[in-house]
Amino acid sequence: MVIGEMDAAQVAAFFRGKNILITGATGFLGKVLLEKILRIQPEVTKLFLLVRATDDESARRRVQTEVTGREIFQVLREKHGKGFEDFIEEKVYPLAGDVMYEDFGLDTAKLKEVSKDVDIIVNGAATTNFYERYDVSFDTNVLGAKQICAFANKCTKLKMLLHVSTAYVCGEQEGLILEKPFMMGDTLREGTHLDIESELNLIKHTQMELKANCATDKAQRKTMKELGLKRARRFGWPNTYVFTKAMGEMLLGHLRGDLPVVIIRPSIITSILKEPLPGWMEGVRTIDSVFLGYAKQALKFFLVDPNTIMDVIPGDMVVNTMMVAMLAHSGEQAQTIYHVTSSMSNPASYMTLRESAHRYFVDNPPRGENGEPIRLNKMRFFSTVARLRMYMVIKYKLPLEILHLVNIGLCGVFSGRYNELSGKYRLAMHLIELYAPYTLFKGRFDDMNLEKLRKAMEQNSDGGEYYFDFDPKKIDWDDYFYMVHFPGVLKYLA
Repeated sequence: MVIGEMDAAQVAAFFRGKNILITGATGFLGKVLLEKILRIQPEVTKLFLLVRATDDESARRRVQTEVTGREIFQVLREKHGKGFEDFIEEKVYPLAGDVMYEDFGLDTAKLKEVSKDVDIIVNGAATTNFYERYDVSFDTNVLGAKQICAFANKCTKLKMLLHVSTAYVCGEQEGLILEKPFMMGDTLREGTHLDIESELNLIKHTQMELKANCATDKAQRKTMKELGLKRARRFGWPNTYVFTKAMGEMLLGHLRGDLPVVIIRPSIITSILKEPLPGWMEGVRTIDSVFLGYAKQALKFFLVDPNTIMDVIPGDMVVNTMMVAMLAHSGEQAQTIYHVTSSMSNPASYMTLRESAHRYFVDNPPRGENGEPIRLNKMRFFSTVARLRMYMVIKYKLPLEILHLVNIGLCGVFSGRYNELSGKYRLAMHLIELYAPYTLFKGRFDDMNLEKLRKAMEQNSDGGEYYFDFDPKKIDWDDYFYMVHFPGVLKYLA
């Protein structure tokens, strides 16, 4: 892969006059991308935002409420002053639709306008729940990728399709994980072959059975969630989310034809490092669930090897990568994959996270109901599932069962206390089950393609008016967690 030299001004100029279709704009990355394009290139022509809504007016209101009305747009709002709403109305075109439908469910007139005008498609739409219903996850992450590809092939001016995936499509592999594509039928378990059409038929058959048996909504949800997890593990993936994202990548590679496609695979995305609003983020992510649980004294231990590398990347660095990659690969007839990760270039361990969190709360202790500061001990780490299970049984499960029996004998006197402790226990077990494949992850993500992209920018870029840094080597993780990320989590997520 050869990438020509670029500078930040060229990246900004690339978006002048462009028409861009963005799916997933109501998500965290979508907002960061939209804001940055509007801020650094006010002469972008149109930004079509595909959002789930009943009609375009509902889509417009949803964008106003969930996107441009959010804190991340405050810098842009201050820049334009009273003209902010007019500027947004001129540049941003909400479209009511859904990636799971053919042509996104757009009517003929809108379909013709968008397919005639659009230069770039950014597919950020995804269902990211690890244990989502199989049918729901399949619709968005698999069929959505298929429909995106079909629509892209109708766009006469299209220069690039950029798809946001996840680095963890690799499952639980160990060692060096390469920036390589999935082929149709690939699995992570030797001796198995994946047929995406068969998976779709299985979903339809299961739905028909549930309907025939008059299953309740609760029973349907449970069955479809269990089916997704069962199928994911059969083929070597730890959960439904990464399994369906991998299938989506397979379809993109298979159906793209000569379309220029870039697949962005970020690791765990964290809060904004620098611009426009350091510390800003939305949606509780892996490490933030643990941090918030620790801050609220609901989680004093966790399943993690303290020496394991924790691969995280700030959200603005992911977006900077996306924007530079759009310029670098515009018009190419190739597929390129980028691991937007930190484990190779600037690894941080979970021990760094723990020490930073403890130091933060020593200096900024949470307050109890009486306003007095609460001293938090360092979180205890368990490096194996077996050790944690033993600890949980002895420390919590047995006392809970005793309290339960006493509570019954005393006619519910301790119901409040029992329910509180049971809630904390369930929270801990839920987080452990959800994140164990990642907190015990032993792989490192090769980022050679990303390094080439960085070097193409570094040779000619002196900063100046525009900022497109995506080099994790420049991050002091302890400083970032303490000064930026933890305050942001408590401000925007707590």
